[in-house]
Amino acid sequence: MKLIEVIEKLGWKVISGQDQLHKTISGGYCSDLLSDVMGTAEEGQVWITIQVHKNIVAVAALKELAAILLVKGLKAPEETLDAARSEGIPVLQTNETAFEAAGKLYQLINA
Repeated sequence: MKLIEVIEKLGWKVISGQDQLHKTISGGYCSDLLSDVMGTAEEGQVWITIQVHKNIVAVAALKELAAILLVKGLKAPEETLDAARSEGIPVLQTNETAFEAAGKLYQLINA
């Protein structure tokens, strides 16, 4: 499933990376520990997190993740968004909790 389809169906907001929404989603990964994401997340997954600092972009780029989803309405600082634009990583946002967002993503991908 393409990232743009997921965004449209789940109502997520695109904060940056509008030109990268053609990516194919392989799943989701929910974690707030960078080391956990580096060790466990897989290419093509959407990373669901409450972290907003720019280091999340470096981890997402390293793991070739499809996007970063910020939950609970959290907003990334401009330096994070600048890094995301530079690395081609879409940053998304939802007001939902990580649990809600992960559940909906799982249902959508596995329907």
